[in-house]
Amino acid sequence: MYDLRALYEAESVQDAIRLRLEHPEARIIAGGTDVLVQMREGRLAGMELISIYGIDAMRGVSMDGAENIRIGSLTSFSHITKDPIIQKYIPVLGEAVDMVGGPQIRNAGTIGGNTCNGVTSADSASTLFAWDAIVELTGEQGVRQIPIQDFYISAGKVDLHPDEVQTAILIPKASYENCFGHYIKYAMRNAMDIATTGCSVNAVLSEDRKTIVRARIAYGVAGPVPMRAPAAEAAAAGKPVSQETADTFAAAVLEDIRPRDSWRASKAFREHIAVELAKRCLAESVRLAGGELA
Repeated sequence: MYDLRALYEAESVQDAIRLRLEHPEARIIAGGTDVLVQMREGRLAGMELISIYGIDAMRGVSMDGAENIRIGSLTSFSHITKDPIIQKYIPVLGEAVDMVGGPQIRNAGTIGGNTCNGVTSADSASTLFAWDAIVELTGEQGVRQIPIQDFYISAGKVDLHPDEVQTAILIPKASYENCFGHYIKYAMRNAMDIATTGCSVNAVLSEDRKTIVRARIAYGVAGPVPMRAPAAEAAAAGKPVSQETADTFAAAVLEDIRPRDSWRASKAFREHIAVELAKRCLAESVRLAGGELA
């Protein structure tokens, strides 16, 4: 059973902000796939909750006038995977969140909850990092937008002010246009497991498909928070589409990532996997973009 002190149900974003200010110790709950588990385990015993699950304005995927993609924070993983805008422009994000838990979790879990938890293993996070996502936060003073790299502060901690609610995640047109990506989750088993390491890569090729104009790469579980690998990105930019470039790109990730030893995997193993995943993700990204490693 759940040891719950009180549950407040927000009817709108502004109502959620009001409730946050009135009950500063309360936790926000969306799909409940993480918070309810923690309550059942006793880690949040006696907690007050503010449910935002009924705010339909925070659901769905849309495109604004500048063709930036907006993903409402209450959009479920299964909705993201099936959404036609995601399938057309960023299918890798749908593929990444389709690796979260089982069908029941994906139907209830939300992209906002996945990012607000601040954990490095979140399956959505590395792809959002690799696509330069922007986090939209709404509070008493209005709307604040920050790059997702700045949203994650440390393990389990994000830049969410006491009066704020995360309302959306934005993908700028410049981040997805002519860009193709691939995500690989390496885990101890194929179903319902936390990633040992996750790698997301995307690439933009020249018109003749012979040059990598831009490559971006991000990892989960390669440090305390999801992270980009700028040394690898610099090593691939402007280089020929070749196996040599892929090898150089992959080797360079070791300059940036900071994996640790844990019961899931050793630091050395995670470094080995990170290099291999980088090669495979870049090769598949290049293939999706119409190129081929020579």
